[in-house]
Amino acid sequence: MPVFAVDKPLGLTSHDVVGRVRRLRGTRRVGHTGTLDPLATGVLVVCVEDSTKVVQFMERDSKDYLAWVSLGGSTPTLDAEGPLETRSPADMPSQAALEEALAGFLGDIQQVPPQYSAIQVGGRRAYDVARRGGELDLPARPVTIHRLELLGVYSSLAQAPQRVSRGAGGWAPDPAGREVPLPPALGEFPTLLLRASVGSGTYLRSLARDLGTALGQPAHLSGLLRTRAGAYDLADCLPLDAVADAEGHSDLSALPFPQVEVSEQTAAELRQGKRPRCAETGRLTVTHAGRLVAVVDGDGEQWKVVRAWN
Repeated sequence: MPVFAVDKPLGLTSHDVVGRVRRLRGTRRVGHTGTLDPLATGVLVVCVEDSTKVVQFMERDSKDYLAWVSLGGSTPTLDAEGPLETRSPADMPSQAALEEALAGFLGDIQQVPPQYSAIQVGGRRAYDVARRGGELDLPARPVTIHRLELLGVYSSLAQAPQRVSRGAGGWAPDPAGREVPLPPALGEFPTLLLRASVGSGTYLRSLARDLGTALGQPAHLSGLLRTRAGAYDLADCLPLDAVADAEGHSDLSALPFPQVEVSEQTAAELRQGKRPRCAETGRLTVTHAGRLVAVVDGDGEQWKVVRAWN
């Protein structure tokens, strides 16, 4: 019942990765905890067999990224999938202007999702409508951006760093680091390299669009690397094909809640759906003899089972 942190290759959808894992592990029961676009790479957490039970608890995990944002051209997809629909000479803003613009996106903000996204309105997927030349009215949604740092400014994507490593402050450019596969550039556009930590539901493609708007010019996301998803860091990821024989992580290690060890009797009651009296509050992971029993919600008087494991 393993959980795998996979380094998603360039060009595959998250659904493609799930399909590959199904074949590699010989099972249909596979899910993932947060979509990555085809032109993005990095951490994709995949759950197999009974571990699919933890997906619902991991989908809202915060995530870290390195994002390459090119100024001077926009696309319908908001990324390098293209094609270019708007192009204008890009004047590279000053460092002060860039820092001021980035600061405006920190914290709790409202963000309009991309038209090319899986969001549904009236039972229709936005990307299905967009591919037919239409457009849905996608209202802005609340998202949270915890950290947004400018790591560098470059004359083009080709001049921007494409090797990175993990340091004390997070993942950053390093000529001796691992190579980042980036999609082909759509032109010679000035490019920013950003480091971001965001809450669930945040679209880095929308952030690139909105940053360009704040700077008075079109922009698109020309590269994206997810460096962390919840508890899983890029340094700990497996190549996709290695999933076939890998042991993976336990369900218990995947859950982000405080752990409480209970007696055999309490464990049995929880597995039966009962509500034992307990003083703890909030969402908790309950274990017995070090093994996962349940995820519960406590109100200070009793626990309510959200999900139990036999």
